[in-house]
Amino acid sequence: MNAWKRGVLALLLLAASGCMPTQRELRMEEDLQELKRRLAELERGMAAVRENREGREQLSSLAQQQAELQAGFDTLRVEFQSVNGRFEDQARARDQLRDDLALVRDDLGLKLTAAEDRLAKLEERQGKIEEEAKARPVAPESAESLYGRGLELVQKGDFPGGRKWLEEFLQRYPQNELAPNARYWVGESWYGEKSYESAILQFQEVVQKHPDHPKAASALFKQGMAFQALGDRKNARVVWQKLIERLPESEEAKRARERLADLGKP
Repeated sequence: MNAWKRGVLALLLLAASGCMPTQRELRMEEDLQELKRRLAELERGMAAVRENREGREQLSSLAQQQAELQAGFDTLRVEFQSVNGRFEDQARARDQLRDDLALVRDDLGLKLTAAEDRLAKLEERQGKIEEEAKARPVAPESAESLYGRGLELVQKGDFPGGRKWLEEFLQRYPQNELAPNARYWVGESWYGEKSYESAILQFQEVVQKHPDHPKAASALFKQGMAFQALGDRKNARVVWQKLIERLPESEEAKRARERLADLGKP
């Protein structure tokens, strides 16, 4: 009987040392407590029967009940051990998963470090290439390229931007065959911004430096337009008359005659 008690206590200690009890474990615990109570009652009954010689039949019945209870207890113990075994398997699986995740994290950390090292080397290489590019002498842009860029911007209405490239062209290539055109379009950029005084001066430069160039006629006509825009009809008339006298066959001279007709008599 003492061995049986020790078995019950061992099972109870095993249940108490596990994880947090589930509903099934709690029911098993209640069944064990009930068995313990009934076994205690049997023990008390058997002790009373032993004192009564006439209770041998009752003792036999109690012994049979005790055996049945012991068998039930053994069944519960086996089931409890099975449940505890499953808990242990789950714990081992969690430990394995944690170890696997740690390996993956370490592997990703190594890959990230390697990627950062490669990126740092690429950035360093790019910096060296940029420094070499800055130190390398820049080939001068061609006259045609500078002039074309400036003319395109002026014709698109970007007067300051176009004027910048045209003036750069004139500074680098003052004797180029496109210089008269460049000077004329600088005047057009001022005229487009309604800076008529600057336009008049620029057109005068075209006339003085390139009197025989076709753009001289355009410059004279646009110079008269600038004077008219300023309300200076007298000087506008003078400029257009000069255009007609100097370049009578030009298309600009024809347009100047039309403008003079519109102005009427002085």
